Amino acid sequence: MTQAQLETWKRRSSTMRANQWSRSLGVLMLVAAGRAIVPGPAAHAAGKPAIAVAVADQKSLFYIAAVAGMRDEAKKEGYTLNVASAADNSTLQINQIQNLLVRQPGALIFIPQDATSAAAGVRAANQSGVPVIAVDERPEGTNVKLATYIATDSVKAARDLCTWMFNQIGGKGELAILHGVLGATAELQRTQGCQEALQKFPDIHVVAQQTANWDETEAYKAAQNILTAHPDLKAIFGESDAMAMGAAKAAKQADRQGLVVVGIDGFPTMFKAVKSGLTQATKAQRPYEMGEMAVRDAIQLINNTGKAIPAEQLVDAQLITKANVDQFSPTTFYGPTANTMY
Repeated sequence: MTQAQLETWKRRSSTMRANQWSRSLGVLMLVAAGRAIVPGPAAHAAGKPAIAVAVADQKSLFYIAAVAGMRDEAKKEGYTLNVASAADNSTLQINQIQNLLVRQPGALIFIPQDATSAAAGVRAANQSGVPVIAVDERPEGTNVKLATYIATDSVKAARDLCTWMFNQIGGKGELAILHGVLGATAELQRTQGCQEALQKFPDIHVVAQQTANWDETEAYKAAQNILTAHPDLKAIFGESDAMAMGAAKAAKQADRQGLVVVGIDGFPTMFKAVKSGLTQATKAQRPYEMGEMAVRDAIQLINNTGKAIPAEQLVDAQLITKANVDQFSPTTFYGPTANTMY
Protein backbone atom coordinates (compact mmCIF):
# COMPACT_ATOMS: atom_id res chain seq x y z
CA MET A 1 0.00 0.00 0.00
CA THR A 2 1.40 3.43 -1.00
CA GLN A 3 1.47 6.34 1.41
CA ALA A 4 -1.37 8.04 -0.54
CA GLN A 5 -3.52 4.90 -0.36
CA LEU A 6 -2.83 4.62 3.37
CA GLU A 7 -3.98 8.21 3.95
CA THR A 8 -7.17 7.60 1.93
CA TRP A 9 -7.93 4.47 3.95
CA LYS A 10 -7.46 6.38 7.22
CA ARG A 11 -9.81 9.14 6.13
CA ARG A 12 -12.52 6.66 5.11
CA SER A 13 -12.19 4.74 8.38
CA SER A 14 -12.44 7.94 10.38
CA THR A 15 -15.57 9.04 8.49
CA MET A 16 -17.25 5.64 8.98
CA ARG A 17 -16.54 5.69 12.72
CA ALA A 18 -17.90 9.25 13.01
CA ASN A 19 -21.10 8.36 11.17
CA GLN A 20 -21.63 5.26 13.32
CA TRP A 21 -21.05 7.27 16.50
CA SER A 22 -23.46 9.98 15.35
CA ARG A 23 -26.22 7.48 14.62
CA SER A 24 -25.72 5.72 17.93
CA LEU A 25 -25.78 8.99 19.82
CA GLY A 26 -29.02 10.00 18.09
CA VAL A 27 -30.69 6.77 19.18
CA LEU A 28 -29.44 7.11 22.75
CA MET A 29 -30.74 10.68 22.94
CA LEU A 30 -34.16 9.55 21.72
CA VAL A 31 -34.35 6.74 24.23
CA ALA A 32 -33.30 9.07 27.02
CA ALA A 33 -36.06 11.45 26.00
CA GLY A 34 -38.59 8.64 26.12
CA ARG A 35 -39.59 9.30 22.53
CA ALA A 36 -37.90 6.52 20.65
CA ILE A 37 -39.32 4.31 17.99
CA VAL A 38 -37.55 0.98 18.57
CA PRO A 39 -34.67 0.98 16.06
CA GLY A 40 -33.93 -1.92 13.82
CA PRO A 41 -34.13 -2.98 10.22
CA ALA A 42 -36.75 -1.19 8.14
CA ALA A 43 -40.00 -3.05 7.80
CA HIS A 44 -40.10 -4.48 4.29
CA ALA A 45 -43.01 -5.59 2.16
CA ALA A 46 -42.00 -8.23 -0.38
CA GLY A 47 -38.37 -7.15 -0.14
CA LYS A 48 -39.17 -3.46 -0.73
CA PRO A 49 -37.74 -0.73 1.52
CA ALA A 50 -40.26 1.00 3.76
CA ILE A 51 -41.39 4.58 3.25
CA ALA A 52 -41.01 6.80 6.32
CA VAL A 53 -43.59 9.48 7.08
CA ALA A 54 -43.07 12.30 9.57
CA VAL A 55 -46.30 14.28 10.04
CA ALA A 56 -46.91 17.35 12.21
CA ASP A 57 -49.96 15.86 13.90
CA GLN A 58 -52.96 13.59 13.39
CA LYS A 59 -55.58 16.01 14.72
CA SER A 60 -55.85 18.31 11.72
CA LEU A 61 -58.28 16.95 9.13
CA PHE A 62 -55.83 17.94 6.41
CA TYR A 63 -53.07 15.79 7.90
CA ILE A 64 -55.42 12.92 8.66
CA ALA A 65 -56.59 12.87 5.04
CA ALA A 66 -53.06 13.20 3.66
CA VAL A 67 -51.82 10.23 5.69
CA ALA A 68 -54.92 8.23 4.69
CA GLY A 69 -54.05 8.84 1.05
CA MET A 70 -50.48 7.72 1.71
CA ARG A 71 -51.58 4.54 3.47
CA ASP A 72 -54.01 3.59 0.73
CA GLU A 73 -51.52 4.21 -2.07
CA ALA A 74 -48.72 2.36 -0.25
CA LYS A 75 -51.01 -0.62 0.37
CA LYS A 76 -52.06 -0.67 -3.27
CA GLU A 77 -48.43 -0.71 -4.41
CA GLY A 78 -47.26 -3.20 -1.78
CA TYR A 79 -45.08 -0.89 0.32
CA THR A 80 -44.87 -0.56 4.09
CA LEU A 81 -45.43 2.88 5.59
CA ASN A 82 -43.80 3.83 8.91
CA VAL A 83 -45.65 6.88 10.28
CA ALA A 84 -44.59 9.12 13.16
CA SER A 85 -46.88 11.93 14.35
CA ALA A 86 -45.27 14.77 16.32
CA ALA A 87 -48.34 16.12 18.13
CA ASP A 88 -47.43 19.65 16.97
CA ASN A 89 -44.02 19.50 18.66
CA SER A 90 -41.20 20.51 16.32
CA THR A 91 -38.44 19.20 18.59
CA LEU A 92 -40.16 15.83 18.89
CA GLN A 93 -40.60 15.73 15.12
CA ILE A 94 -36.88 16.14 14.44
CA ASN A 95 -36.13 13.38 16.95
CA GLN A 96 -38.69 11.14 15.28
CA ILE A 97 -37.07 11.74 11.89
CA GLN A 98 -33.67 10.77 13.24
CA ASN A 99 -35.17 7.60 14.64
CA LEU A 100 -36.99 6.80 11.38
CA LEU A 101 -33.72 7.25 9.48
CA VAL A 102 -32.00 4.67 11.71
CA ARG A 103 -34.41 2.16 10.17
CA GLN A 104 -33.01 2.94 6.70
CA PRO A 105 -36.17 3.84 4.77
CA GLY A 106 -36.20 4.15 1.00
CA ALA A 107 -37.68 7.66 1.17
CA LEU A 108 -39.01 10.19 3.69
CA ILE A 109 -42.35 11.99 3.28
CA PHE A 110 -42.23 15.05 5.50
CA ILE A 111 -45.15 17.24 6.63
CA PRO A 112 -43.34 19.70 8.90
CA GLN A 113 -44.75 21.20 12.05
CA ASP A 114 -42.55 24.25 11.58
CA ALA A 115 -40.86 25.43 8.38
CA THR A 116 -37.69 26.71 10.04
CA SER A 117 -36.93 23.85 12.43
CA ALA A 118 -37.83 21.39 9.66
CA ALA A 119 -34.52 22.13 7.97
CA ALA A 120 -32.71 20.00 10.56
CA GLY A 121 -34.85 16.99 9.64
CA VAL A 122 -34.23 17.44 5.93
CA ARG A 123 -30.48 17.79 6.44
CA ALA A 124 -30.45 14.59 8.51
CA ALA A 125 -32.18 12.74 5.67
CA ASN A 126 -29.84 14.30 3.10
CA GLN A 127 -26.83 13.13 5.08
CA SER A 128 -28.30 9.63 5.21
CA GLY A 129 -28.89 9.59 1.47
CA VAL A 130 -32.68 9.36 1.90
CA PRO A 131 -34.73 11.43 -0.59
CA VAL A 132 -37.25 13.83 0.96
CA ILE A 133 -40.73 14.62 -0.33
CA ALA A 134 -42.13 17.65 1.53
CA VAL A 135 -45.90 18.11 1.72
CA ASP A 136 -47.90 21.25 2.63
CA GLU A 137 -45.20 23.16 4.58
CA ARG A 138 -41.93 23.89 2.77
CA PRO A 139 -38.84 23.41 4.98
CA GLU A 140 -36.73 26.57 4.98
CA GLY A 141 -33.01 26.96 5.57
CA THR A 142 -29.57 26.50 4.06
CA ASN A 143 -28.24 23.20 2.73
CA VAL A 144 -31.74 21.76 2.42
CA LYS A 145 -32.37 19.45 -0.54
CA LEU A 146 -35.87 18.27 -1.43
CA ALA A 147 -36.70 15.72 -4.09
CA THR A 148 -40.02 17.53 -4.54
CA TYR A 149 -42.49 19.77 -2.74
CA ILE A 150 -46.25 19.08 -2.96
CA ALA A 151 -48.78 21.64 -1.78
CA THR A 152 -51.94 23.56 -2.52
CA ASP A 153 -51.44 26.56 -4.78
CA SER A 154 -52.32 28.80 -1.85
CA VAL A 155 -51.54 32.07 -3.59
CA LYS A 156 -54.01 31.30 -6.37
CA ALA A 157 -56.56 29.85 -3.93
CA ALA A 158 -56.59 33.01 -1.81
CA ARG A 159 -56.53 35.34 -4.80
CA ASP A 160 -59.52 33.60 -6.41
CA LEU A 161 -61.43 33.32 -3.12
CA CYS A 162 -60.93 36.98 -2.17
CA THR A 163 -61.89 38.08 -5.69
CA TRP A 164 -65.14 36.11 -5.37
CA MET A 165 -65.78 37.60 -1.92
CA PHE A 166 -65.14 41.17 -3.08
CA ASN A 167 -67.60 40.74 -5.91
CA GLN A 168 -70.19 39.47 -3.43
CA ILE A 169 -70.01 42.73 -1.46
CA GLY A 170 -70.20 44.90 -4.57
CA GLY A 171 -66.50 45.70 -4.84
CA LYS A 172 -66.40 48.08 -1.90
CA GLY A 173 -66.53 48.08 1.89
CA GLU A 174 -64.59 47.12 5.00
CA LEU A 175 -62.66 43.86 5.26
CA ALA A 176 -61.07 41.99 8.18
CA ILE A 177 -58.41 39.30 7.78
CA LEU A 178 -57.71 36.48 10.25
CA HIS A 179 -54.18 35.18 9.75
CA GLY A 180 -52.79 31.73 10.41
CA VAL A 181 -49.50 31.10 12.20
CA LEU A 182 -47.31 34.01 11.13
CA GLY A 183 -44.46 32.92 8.87
CA ALA A 184 -46.00 29.56 7.98
CA THR A 185 -45.87 28.79 4.26
CA ALA A 186 -49.67 28.77 3.92
CA GLU A 187 -50.07 31.99 5.91
CA LEU A 188 -47.56 33.85 3.76
CA GLN A 189 -49.02 32.59 0.51
CA ARG A 190 -52.67 33.12 1.43
CA THR A 191 -51.89 36.64 2.60
CA GLN A 192 -50.09 37.29 -0.68
CA GLY A 193 -52.99 35.94 -2.72
CA CYS A 194 -55.57 38.14 -1.02
CA GLN A 195 -53.29 41.16 -1.32
CA GLU A 196 -53.07 40.52 -5.06
CA ALA A 197 -56.87 40.51 -5.24
CA LEU A 198 -57.06 43.71 -3.21
CA GLN A 199 -54.94 45.53 -5.76
CA LYS A 200 -57.83 45.24 -8.22
CA PHE A 201 -60.42 46.52 -5.74
CA PRO A 202 -59.31 49.96 -4.52
CA ASP A 203 -62.61 50.53 -2.71
CA ILE A 204 -62.10 47.52 -0.41
CA HIS A 205 -60.42 48.67 2.79
CA VAL A 206 -58.71 46.35 5.28
CA VAL A 207 -59.72 47.76 8.66
CA ALA A 208 -58.57 44.91 10.92
CA GLN A 209 -56.04 42.08 10.88
CA GLN A 210 -55.61 39.57 13.69
CA THR A 211 -53.55 36.41 14.08
CA ALA A 212 -55.68 33.44 15.13
CA ASN A 213 -53.16 30.64 14.46
CA TRP A 214 -55.54 28.46 12.40
CA ASP A 215 -57.67 28.02 15.55
CA GLU A 216 -61.47 28.33 15.71
CA THR A 217 -61.62 29.50 19.33
CA GLU A 218 -58.96 32.15 18.81
CA ALA A 219 -60.75 33.33 15.68
CA TYR A 220 -64.08 33.51 17.54
CA LYS A 221 -62.57 35.78 20.20
CA ALA A 222 -60.71 37.91 17.64
CA ALA A 223 -63.85 38.28 15.53
CA GLN A 224 -65.89 39.38 18.55
CA ASN A 225 -63.49 42.28 19.10
CA ILE A 226 -63.35 43.15 15.40
CA LEU A 227 -67.14 43.14 15.03
CA THR A 228 -67.51 45.42 18.05
CA ALA A 229 -64.90 47.87 16.74
CA HIS A 230 -66.18 47.90 13.16
CA PRO A 231 -69.98 48.03 12.92
CA ASP A 232 -69.81 48.60 9.13
CA LEU A 233 -67.67 45.55 8.41
CA LYS A 234 -68.76 43.76 5.22
CA ALA A 235 -66.53 40.67 5.04
CA ILE A 236 -64.03 38.47 6.89
CA PHE A 237 -61.33 36.41 5.18
CA GLY A 238 -60.27 33.53 7.41
CA GLU A 239 -57.07 32.01 6.08
CA SER A 240 -58.38 28.59 7.19
CA ASP A 241 -61.81 27.02 7.53
CA ALA A 242 -61.45 26.76 11.30
CA MET A 243 -60.86 30.50 11.59
CA ALA A 244 -63.71 31.26 9.20
CA MET A 245 -66.02 29.06 11.29
CA GLY A 246 -65.00 30.88 14.47
CA ALA A 247 -65.63 34.26 12.85
CA ALA A 248 -68.99 33.15 11.43
CA LYS A 249 -70.15 31.91 14.83
CA ALA A 250 -69.14 35.22 16.42
CA ALA A 251 -71.09 37.08 13.72
CA LYS A 252 -74.15 34.91 14.30
CA GLN A 253 -73.95 35.42 18.05
CA ALA A 254 -73.77 39.19 17.45
CA ASP A 255 -76.67 39.01 14.96
CA ARG A 256 -74.54 40.54 12.22
CA GLN A 257 -76.58 39.48 9.22
CA GLY A 258 -75.29 39.87 5.67
CA LEU A 259 -71.62 39.49 6.61
CA VAL A 260 -69.63 37.48 4.05
CA VAL A 261 -67.24 35.01 5.72
CA VAL A 262 -64.93 32.70 3.75
CA GLY A 263 -62.12 30.27 4.48
CA ILE A 264 -59.67 27.85 2.87
CA ASP A 265 -59.53 24.07 3.47
CA GLY A 266 -62.76 22.47 2.33
CA PHE A 267 -63.33 20.55 5.55
CA PRO A 268 -66.52 18.44 5.61
CA THR A 269 -67.82 20.70 8.41
CA MET A 270 -67.32 23.70 6.12
CA PHE A 271 -69.42 22.07 3.41
CA LYS A 272 -72.27 21.91 5.95
CA ALA A 273 -71.65 25.51 6.99
CA VAL A 274 -71.79 26.74 3.40
CA LYS A 275 -75.00 24.76 2.78
CA SER A 276 -76.66 26.24 5.86
CA GLY A 277 -75.50 29.78 5.11
CA LEU A 278 -73.36 30.10 8.24
CA THR A 279 -70.36 30.73 5.96
CA GLN A 280 -70.40 31.74 2.31
CA ALA A 281 -67.48 29.97 0.64
CA THR A 282 -64.34 27.88 0.98
CA LYS A 283 -61.53 26.76 -1.26
CA ALA A 284 -61.34 22.97 -0.93
CA GLN A 285 -57.82 21.54 -0.80
CA ARG A 286 -56.98 18.00 -1.91
CA PRO A 287 -54.90 16.45 0.90
CA TYR A 288 -55.88 12.84 0.15
CA GLU A 289 -54.66 13.23 -3.43
CA MET A 290 -51.45 14.90 -2.20
CA GLY A 291 -50.81 11.91 0.05
CA GLU A 292 -51.22 9.56 -2.90
CA MET A 293 -48.90 11.73 -5.00
CA ALA A 294 -46.25 11.71 -2.28
CA VAL A 295 -46.18 7.90 -2.12
CA ARG A 296 -46.07 7.55 -5.89
CA ASP A 297 -43.10 9.93 -5.98
CA ALA A 298 -41.41 8.04 -3.13
CA ILE A 299 -41.73 4.76 -5.03
CA GLN A 300 -40.22 6.32 -8.14
CA LEU A 301 -37.30 7.67 -6.12
CA ILE A 302 -36.75 4.28 -4.46
CA ASN A 303 -36.66 2.64 -7.88
CA ASN A 304 -34.40 5.33 -9.38
CA THR A 305 -37.10 6.34 -11.88
CA GLY A 306 -37.88 9.76 -10.40
CA LYS A 307 -35.74 12.02 -12.57
CA ALA A 308 -38.80 13.59 -14.18
CA ILE A 309 -40.50 14.47 -10.85
CA PRO A 310 -40.96 18.28 -10.76
CA ALA A 311 -39.22 20.20 -7.99
CA GLU A 312 -42.57 21.77 -7.06
CA GLN A 313 -46.07 20.36 -7.53
CA LEU A 314 -48.87 22.82 -6.78
CA VAL A 315 -52.39 21.42 -6.61
CA ASP A 316 -55.38 23.61 -7.45
CA ALA A 317 -58.19 24.10 -4.92
CA GLN A 318 -61.91 24.10 -5.74
CA LEU A 319 -64.17 27.05 -4.95
CA ILE A 320 -67.20 25.83 -2.98
CA THR A 321 -70.19 28.16 -2.62
CA LYS A 322 -73.89 27.72 -1.92
CA ALA A 323 -74.44 27.70 -5.68
CA ASN A 324 -72.34 24.57 -6.29
CA VAL A 325 -71.89 22.84 -2.92
CA ASP A 326 -74.34 20.08 -3.83
CA GLN A 327 -72.25 19.23 -6.90
CA PHE A 328 -69.28 18.12 -4.79
CA SER A 329 -68.60 15.66 -2.00
CA PRO A 330 -65.99 16.10 0.74
CA THR A 331 -64.75 12.62 -0.22
CA THR A 332 -63.40 14.08 -3.47
CA PHE A 333 -60.97 16.15 -1.44
CA TYR A 334 -60.48 14.33 1.88
CA GLY A 335 -60.80 10.71 0.80
CA PRO A 336 -63.30 7.86 1.28
CA THR A 337 -63.77 8.48 5.02
CA ALA A 338 -64.24 12.25 4.75
CA ASN A 339 -67.85 12.21 5.86
CA THR A 340 -66.82 10.73 9.21
CA MET A 341 -64.33 13.58 9.89
CA TYR A 342 -66.20 15.82 12.31
